[in-house]
Amino acid sequence: MVRRVPYGPVLPVLAVLAALAVPVAPGGAGGAGPADVVSGLLVLCCALRLLRARRRPLTPVAAVVLGLPVAGFALAALTALTALAVSPAPAVCAGLARYLQVFVLVPAAVLLLVRDRADFRVAAWAFVGLALFQGAVGTHQYLTGTGASYQGAPVRAVGTFGAGDVMGMATAVALGLVCAAGLALGRDTRARERAVAAGCAAVLLVPLALSFSRGAWIATAVTCAAQLLLAGVRRALTAGAVLAAAAVVLVGGLGVGTALLAERFDSITRVADAPDQSVRDRYALWSAAVGSWREHPVTGVGLKNFPQVRDGHAPLSLSAASDTGGAGAAFRRQPLLSPHDMYLLVLSEQGLAGLTAVAGSWLALLVCALRGLRRARRERPARAGGPACGLIACGLLLWQLVDFAYGDIGGPSTVLTALSFGLVAWWATAAEPGPGGVAR
Repeated sequence: MVRRVPYGPVLPVLAVLAALAVPVAPGGAGGAGPADVVSGLLVLCCALRLLRARRRPLTPVAAVVLGLPVAGFALAALTALTALAVSPAPAVCAGLARYLQVFVLVPAAVLLLVRDRADFRVAAWAFVGLALFQGAVGTHQYLTGTGASYQGAPVRAVGTFGAGDVMGMATAVALGLVCAAGLALGRDTRARERAVAAGCAAVLLVPLALSFSRGAWIATAVTCAAQLLLAGVRRALTAGAVLAAAAVVLVGGLGVGTALLAERFDSITRVADAPDQSVRDRYALWSAAVGSWREHPVTGVGLKNFPQVRDGHAPLSLSAASDTGGAGAAFRRQPLLSPHDMYLLVLSEQGLAGLTAVAGSWLALLVCALRGLRRARRERPARAGGPACGLIACGLLLWQLVDFAYGDIGGPSTVLTALSFGLVAWWATAAEPGPGGVAR
């Protein structure tokens, strides 16, 4: 009889999350980091485990859903290397490897290494732990004035990701909050664990606010509202009252709100009438992405080619670079090399063919995840709401899909996106309990 090692296969997933806590070198441009290396080892560990077990790697549904984007990536890379030949071949190959890492290889490895709900919950708590660590670092940066520069003041909470990846801490904290909310709302979560998870979710609201990331705020609000509705009306009302009370205490009683924070919140309502420079730049980048796509509607301009064709389609209002600095890094101008919208990035570089493949894969994951949640409810109709794993999986995917409207992949925190898709893929496509199957 083979002895089961508790949480053994999921340890590489935890190692990737731990690597994301390693501080980024000051002044780094936000490229690949230690977590990317560990994610490669994660894929290698999964491959070795499959060879030892000698079993079929993926179910047919999982293979189709995760493999669908590969066709779009390969076609876009071929377009970049042959038809247009704007970017150098090494850059194109690096872009192809990045897409495969984030949307295919790492998610597939996580899907295969997570064995059951217990492993899933361990990974979810690891997300919460990383969020608490990054949030604590970010809050300290805000309170001591050692964060990234925001409107001339070093107050932006960026955690260990540095000024080169200002979205890194916001992403880590938001995903941790989504996991904590799912654990708190899950019908199969014990009372003490539910209380701890709810407390973690409330605490994480502070560093999320101090990240000054409007996209993360919107994605988190939409996702948590959806989780509350999926958990049931009664539980939604209770959790909503608790979150409202926590917001009143944090903002009103403890004075978390500041003039800068209030202005940032207010700017969300002025993105159409009186947008600030960052919003105007984003509109200009979106216009450039759409313009470049119209010239090559089917296959796009090719992987890594958007920076080369951007200026030919962008309006004169585009500033072409943003100011970064603080958090241990010197002031520098960071070029705007992407549309800051994942859907438009895929559309411009991969065309309708690539967007159909990628978005089709994400939509299939969402449908399968919701079906899995509904199936779990039918199995135990006497208990309201859904299991924590289902709420977390649906929440992680929904957060990514909403956030992709305001940002795209890039920087060390991108590994979090890959891990999130892996957990979603496990819930959405894992086999039902059976001989050699994965217990959901």
